[in-house]
Amino acid sequence: MSDYVLELKGITKIFPGVKALNNVQFQLKKGEIHALMGENGAGKSTFIKVITGVHKAEEGEMYLYGKKVDFKGPKDAQAAGIAAIYQHVTAYPHLTVAENIFMGHQIVKHGFVQWKQMNDEANKLLQRLHSDFKATDEMGTLSVAQQQMVEIAKALSTNAQIIIMDEPTASLTKNESEELYRIADQLRDEGKSIIFISHRFEDMYRLATRVTVFRDSQYIGTYDVDKITNADLIKAMVGREINELFPKPKVKIGKEVLRLEKLTRIGYFKDVSFSVRAGEILGLTGLVGAGRTEVVESVFGVTHPDSGKIYLEGKEVHIKQPSDAMELGIGLLPEDRQKSGLIMSWGLGRNVTLPTLANYAKNSFLDEAKEREVAKKYLEEVDTKAVTIFDPASSLSGGNQQKVVVARTLAQDLKVVIMDEPTKGVDVGAKAEIYDIMGQLAQKGYAIILISSEMPEILGMSDRIIIMCNGKVTGELSREEATQEQILEFAMEKSEKGGR
Repeated sequence: MSDYVLELKGITKIFPGVKALNNVQFQLKKGEIHALMGENGAGKSTFIKVITGVHKAEEGEMYLYGKKVDFKGPKDAQAAGIAAIYQHVTAYPHLTVAENIFMGHQIVKHGFVQWKQMNDEANKLLQRLHSDFKATDEMGTLSVAQQQMVEIAKALSTNAQIIIMDEPTASLTKNESEELYRIADQLRDEGKSIIFISHRFEDMYRLATRVTVFRDSQYIGTYDVDKITNADLIKAMVGREINELFPKPKVKIGKEVLRLEKLTRIGYFKDVSFSVRAGEILGLTGLVGAGRTEVVESVFGVTHPDSGKIYLEGKEVHIKQPSDAMELGIGLLPEDRQKSGLIMSWGLGRNVTLPTLANYAKNSFLDEAKEREVAKKYLEEVDTKAVTIFDPASSLSGGNQQKVVVARTLAQDLKVVIMDEPTKGVDVGAKAEIYDIMGQLAQKGYAIILISSEMPEILGMSDRIIIMCNGKVTGELSREEATQEQILEFAMEKSEKGGR
């Protein structure tokens, strides 16, 4: 009997123009949570798809419980007891929880779907996971964390013994992540084997006993979590040491560029006032639901404030839609890059030049050569990993998609750059590159608003920090005086007093 429930040897996967996996290996033990880490584009997602039968490798072998297997498709992997839970849940929002759990493998007798039995079985699975919702609830009414719990229940409904979790904590709050950790621990204790893919070191330290690192489509090594240092792990992932993760340059702060005065949107935020100056990185933070994103969406014209004023370079402005904001020189990198930041089916180049297409118009014709030249320049500037600028945005990893959004910002003539969670779901190497770009923008005199839930990011990159809670500004700290404890105190201030 093999020591491993799953073993892959010499796996190579080639797509036109790119080797997505190059001779990689992996071993998973029974009852083990094994972390898989690497930069965006390292080959992790392709590797999962090979395991689950979505892709067929050109070279290499896969063994399940010591026996060689050759999956023809996802159904084979599912029948063999393998299930994957992805970061972006592919749910059917208008169907019930039970219907989502049994999608593709409904319980059928004599040609009839056994609805009562499916609801009963689904409720048993949900109770096993200590969920607070029912099988008959509509999927679309659940939170992201609850939807992921449904995906785990779906895996259990197929009697999966190997569960792959791909960035499951990326969209979760701290409390929701803790609940996911509890479920992962429970599954491990039941003898399930878990491959846990994450960019967050806290996930790895909390759950895994071993970690495997991929870099540039190749296997780098497998390490015991309790024996590898943070610095060595980062070096394995990015191929270099990142001595200064937050490369904050010293910049002379200039004149005020943007100012909000008592901005209010009823039900979302109230009397929000702050300003940001040229060359300044203003951190905007607070707990999830504090109203940070809602404020900047009102500034950018996505929504409209009910009262208050916005000033740009000392003059009051009235922004009715995002195009007004961009014409004034205000740019926004949205938190959800896939829904709001990119047109996923379009090529990278056109995604970069979309807001500035008028610049390439010549006698009613588009100067496509010039457009491509500009797009290529900015995509290279942020080190986007892609074959050509014509690759669709959907073909890139999350971190590279984020770089395309940053490249688009650089291609515009802006005064204010608002970055909403710019490193969410991004690996440590790409984070350092985005921080470096942020610093360069500040040096060029851009006024930057950085919205982030990550304390080290806020403390490491901000010149000044605004803290929000329950839709109100509850504190302001300079870079010199800010500490994690002080920020949390302001972030929880109103909550502890029962809100507004």
